[in-house]
Amino acid sequence: MELKQLEYFIVLCRELHFTRAAEKLGIAQPSLSQQIRLLEHEIGTPLFDRIGKKTVITEAGRTLLQHGYNVFHELSQARAAISELQGLERGTLKIGALLTVVNYLLPPTVIRFHRSYPNIELSVLGLRTGDIYDGLLQNELDLGVVFLPMEHDDLETIPLYNENLALAAPADHPVAKEPFVTLDILKEVPSVLLPSTYFIRQLVNEKCRSFEFAPKPVIEMTTIESIINMVSNGVGVTILSEAYLNYLDNKQIRIIPIQNPVLTTQIGIVYRKNKYLCAASRVFLEQLINTVKNERFDSCISSAIETISIDSPSFQ
Repeated sequence: MELKQLEYFIVLCRELHFTRAAEKLGIAQPSLSQQIRLLEHEIGTPLFDRIGKKTVITEAGRTLLQHGYNVFHELSQARAAISELQGLERGTLKIGALLTVVNYLLPPTVIRFHRSYPNIELSVLGLRTGDIYDGLLQNELDLGVVFLPMEHDDLETIPLYNENLALAAPADHPVAKEPFVTLDILKEVPSVLLPSTYFIRQLVNEKCRSFEFAPKPVIEMTTIESIINMVSNGVGVTILSEAYLNYLDNKQIRIIPIQNPVLTTQIGIVYRKNKYLCAASRVFLEQLINTVKNERFDSCISSAIETISIDSPSFQ
C-alpha cells in the first residue's frame, strides 16, 4: 500500500464522487479509479459500492478510513517532532476559530506571535464549530477556539472565559429603548437568526423552550455580517455574542442585555489529546491565554477566568 493511494482514498471518502475527488487531487479521473482499484486489490475487499451514479463507502472502507487518519496523524507528529529540533525558526501552525473570535479575540495574539516568529507559517481560519471539530479529528488543524463543551475521546479542551449573548436591535426600533429584554421578545418582534445547525441558535432554541415557544425568524442567514446588515436595515432583531457586538460599534444598532435567563456561552481551546504540541503550538497557546488574562474585555465577559498554565497536566 502506498501513501499516495491512501491519500486518494481519504479524499474520495470525503467527496464520494470520483470526478470531484480527482479535481481536488489535481489528477485525471481514470488515474484515481485505477489507484483505488489497486488499493482494493491490495486490501482484498471492495472499499466502495457503486450504486448507480452513487459511490458509497463499505464497512471495510470505513475501517480503513479511520486507520488512514491515524497514519497521516503519526506522520504529522513526526514532522512536528523533527521541526522541534529547529525551534521556532520554521514550521506551520493551523488554527480554526469561531468567526466572532477571529475578529475581536485573536488579533492581539496573532500580531504578537507573528512579530516574534515571522518564519512560522501561521494560518487562522474562521470556521463553524462543527468544521473545527472535523478539522481537528482529521488532522487538518492544530488548534481550535470554540464554544464549549466539545466532547470526544481524542480531544482535550481548556476553558478560556465565559461571555454573554445579547439582543441587537435597529437603533430606531422601540425595543432599543428598553434597559433589558427577556427571550420572549422573539415572540413579539421579527428576528434574523443563524440556522439551527449553529451553536448559538441551538442555545437560543433550548432556552426558548423554557418559555414554551420556538423562535420563528423571518430570515435565517449563515454569516454574521449579513445578519448585522439585516438588523441595521430594520429587518428584525438578532441574538449574538455581546463582546462581538460591542466590538463592531455599529451606530445603526442598539445592544440590549438579555435577562431571566442570562444566556452565557463558554469559549475554550481544543486540540487532539494525543497530538504532539510543537513549540509553535505551545507558544501560541500561552500567548492566547495571557491575552485573555491581561486584555481589558467588555463587562459581558466573565472576569473569573480560570488559572491555566502551559505546564498543567493537560499539556503533557
